[in-house]
Amino acid sequence: MTPDDWPAVRAIYLEGIATGNATFETAAPSWEAWDAAHAPDPRLVARDREGAVLGWAAVAPVSGRCVYAGVGDLSVYVGSAARGRGVGRALLLALIEASERAGFWTLQAGVFPENLTSLALHRACGFRDVGRRERIGKMAGVWRDVLLLERRSGTAGSD
Repeated sequence: MTPDDWPAVRAIYLEGIATGNATFETAAPSWEAWDAAHAPDPRLVARDREGAVLGWAAVAPVSGRCVYAGVGDLSVYVGSAARGRGVGRALLLALIEASERAGFWTLQAGVFPENLTSLALHRACGFRDVGRRERIGKMAGVWRDVLLLERRSGTAGSD
């Protein structure tokens, strides 16, 4: 992903926000804010044959404390026109591989229980359920739960 990809990445992010089951966010940030909040590597986009962005994935550090340097919170979003075609799985598997090369030993994801597609994707890619964070945040005045999933690397951080 490059800054030039941001308009397409942002549009896909806005589609996810509009579903009401992808994030607590209600608006997409500026490129500068998004860039500052995410690790420089990995940041991935999936493209079609013409080069259009179909989806994206990235990792944000969970903490600035050095002991958590290898723990990242992931995001994976697929544009509505590309859903159901394996784009999410390809992105998540590529993100796992790239994150291990970048030194991440744990990836975590917070997923709304209603987002069955995302839960199935993460579980199929080796994530395990850690727990349910009940009433962790309000969305449009309604308390929402989030399932916390994680995947531990078999290679990164094993020294």
